[in-house]
Amino acid sequence: MAGKGKRKAGDNWIYTYYQGIKNGKFIVGRWISLIYEYIVNGISEKRFLFDAKKANDVIDWIETHCYHTEGALAPSPIKLEVWQKAMLSCMYGLVDEEGHRYFRETLLVVGRKNGKTKLASSIGAYEFRNQEYGSRVFCIAPKLDQADLVYNDIWQMTTLDPEYKVLKETLGEKDMHNKKIHDDGLVPRHRMSDLAIPGTNSIVKKIAFSAKKSDGFNPSLCICDEIASWEGDAGLKQYEVMKSGMGARPEGILLSCTTSGYINDSIYDEMVKRATRFLLGDSKETRLLPFLYMIDEVGKWNDINELAKANPNLNVSVSVKYMLEEIAIAEGSLSKKSEFITKYCCLKSNSSLAWLDAQAIESCTGEELKLEDFRGCYCVAGIDLSRTTDLTSAVIVIEKNAEFYVLARFWLPSERIEELTAMDGVPYNLYMERGLLYPSGTNIIDYNDVFQYFRELVEKWEIYPLKVGYDRYSATYLVQQMGQNGYGFHMDDVFQGFNLDPAIQEVEAHIKDHALHIGDNDLLKIHFYNSALKISTEKGRARLVKIRPNAHIDGMASLLDAFIVRQKWWNDVGIQLQNHREGDQ
Repeated sequence: MAGKGKRKAGDNWIYTYYQGIKNGKFIVGRWISLIYEYIVNGISEKRFLFDAKKANDVIDWIETHCYHTEGALAPSPIKLEVWQKAMLSCMYGLVDEEGHRYFRETLLVVGRKNGKTKLASSIGAYEFRNQEYGSRVFCIAPKLDQADLVYNDIWQMTTLDPEYKVLKETLGEKDMHNKKIHDDGLVPRHRMSDLAIPGTNSIVKKIAFSAKKSDGFNPSLCICDEIASWEGDAGLKQYEVMKSGMGARPEGILLSCTTSGYINDSIYDEMVKRATRFLLGDSKETRLLPFLYMIDEVGKWNDINELAKANPNLNVSVSVKYMLEEIAIAEGSLSKKSEFITKYCCLKSNSSLAWLDAQAIESCTGEELKLEDFRGCYCVAGIDLSRTTDLTSAVIVIEKNAEFYVLARFWLPSERIEELTAMDGVPYNLYMERGLLYPSGTNIIDYNDVFQYFRELVEKWEIYPLKVGYDRYSATYLVQQMGQNGYGFHMDDVFQGFNLDPAIQEVEAHIKDHALHIGDNDLLKIHFYNSALKISTEKGRARLVKIRPNAHIDGMASLLDAFIVRQKWWNDVGIQLQNHREGDQ
């Protein structure tokens, strides 16, 4: 039941959409701009190939065989928008050297009423009826009635297809399901527990969460609808089971379609952090294809032009009039505003996104920074003691000629270095050889080593930390030791939460101005890459989080602590911290 092609094989909707983004025809946000830059550059650099026929075949098939099944447009044929055609072209037209689809995981985050479920159903119908022998399409959700939304839509589309209607009129309802009439068995059937085409051994099945029972499913397409509503650990496990089940399918697709949601530490958070780190240019991901339609500035949540970034079907399936009415309601209610920002702007109340892009981070690096070159300077410092059995860091920030130089030192328990090297996948021994990391204690950190480092700064290098920020949950006795023994380092506790937002803003600004330097400290650079931000749409503020659970961000946390105390005590010590010397320009 395949449709005839309507377009030339050379049509490329990726370039059409990309050019429209560039010339302002299509308003998109940061993340969509980045993915299409990546795709277009990837085609140009031949990281993957573009097969126009494969791309246009799926587009033509959907517009020929898929129909609206509810609402004012039912039962008219689906007409795909340029952004949808471009997305399908990326999913199906980008191939490897063997001609297999290049991307295995697709994530679509888009505002409510933008046709995401309809698009997912259309893709499901295509895979069910037009793909390889033995195709297996799974519609998955936490509960069976949720999974039924896409599943039932696939069946309704099938019954509305003119080809199916012709068969039904020709054969009659009874013979449509008579296997003896059709030896080839190419007529789609709705059975007790699934949809099936016996002649091609193709099946569509709806399933609710059950990671154990999902083993062995071997999906060619798994549609994960509204993953932002998937509960934490159960959702994570279910996703991984379905992903691993695709191993035997060289063209398998795991398709996740969702608006934003309210559940924290879920598969949605995990996927968005993976996606944003990939888009910012430092990731080992090669098969993830993220389309994140989100607004860029939460402060413009009620600006219709900003909203277009999260709602590509604005003025198509969702009208400007409707959106303005929803904005008016949200402006009069905090709870409605929160819901609006989540569902129409695609920002969670606490959204977790990767922070700094690779280019910005690399711009901070350079030649080795040596303590001897900063003799006689005043500075601020930050200490992140972490756990006693884990990585500890201390950072000093020295300003000279409006440039900020960051020198960091790290410690690990000596008996755990080998274990943590394997666990973290970080070459800690190499960093010890370079003098970036030091052993401390045996199985737990000896915090006296941190104190001795600060003594060394003063006694050996004549570098004077005027204020030292530390996590208020740090070891009390180290704080006491730092403030006594004749040195009197001024310790200031820093709350590790949204309180860090001013420092986050300042550090980001210095990085963008190319005014922050970390030299060749690759261990600190890793912590920059590992840093993500959790954005509170209610507070309009950000706090530091890890890009993944086992990542280290201690160096970045120390840096932010240092900038917090710098801001707090600027009126008292700001002139000294600028380190002006006679003869300085």
